[in-house]
Amino acid sequence: MPVQYSLSEKGNPSDQTAPKKFYTNAKSTGEVTFRSLSKEIAGGSTTVSDTDVLAVLNDLTKALAKHLSEGRIVRFGDFGSFSLTLSSEGAETADKFNSSMIKSAKIAFRPGIDLKEMLAVVKFEKAK
Repeated sequence: MPVQYSLSEKGNPSDQTAPKKFYTNAKSTGEVTFRSLSKEIAGGSTTVSDTDVLAVLNDLTKALAKHLSEGRIVRFGDFGSFSLTLSSEGAETADKFNSSMIKSAKIAFRPGIDLKEMLAVVKFEKAK
């Protein structure tokens, strides 16, 4: 099934006089919950239940948060990796920088080979 998209008209924030252009936005067609994902994963196995998978996914979330908060990159093999990225104010010199200048942290995900291959072949259609 193709990914649906919509269009929105946006101006150029650095040039208010420039004509507005249309840009695309991916449109969600629903969501998948942890519970339904665990049932789907368990459905491909004869040895684990959806409850087992759900327990593992919950523990995975906790372990991911723990390791990221300790500054580690968390690699999930061919799935991809997670790491922290930071945004901060600038300092005139390295000596003048301190941690209070850090304004936000975000989690970066870098997809592995399977997800990169999916991105290369995904199809798109305009949402109705």
